Amino acid sequence: MNESRTAPVKAGEQYEVHIDSVGGKGDGIARVKGFVLFVANTKENDFVLVKVTKVLEKVGFAEVVKKLEKKDRPAPRRKKFETVSKESLERIPDKPMYDESIEDTDDFGEDLDEE
Repeated sequence: MNESRTAPVKAGEQYEVHIDSVGGKGDGIARVKGFVLFVANTKENDFVLVKVTKVLEKVGFAEVVKKLEKKDRPAPRRKKFETVSKESLERIPDKPMYDESIEDTDDFGEDLDEE
């Protein structure tokens, strides 16, 4: 499968990004449309305006244009999963997770007719 994809960013473009984590060499890691950008001089949870400096096949590099203040930051992403409390789980009625009327056997289908 030799699939050629083009990066969703180009050198010279600017983006507002959230630094998700920090890589092994200390550069911040951000994503633009799923594409990884390494951003020097940032730390985890920074919000910055970056300018893309170099684009490779699978990753890119960017430099900080400006650190964004709280009022300038993009709206936080919505959580994908609902948070469930212990108390709400305790209110769920007890039901078996499987049908107990089915008998468990060790014959592994030996009673089936062979063709």
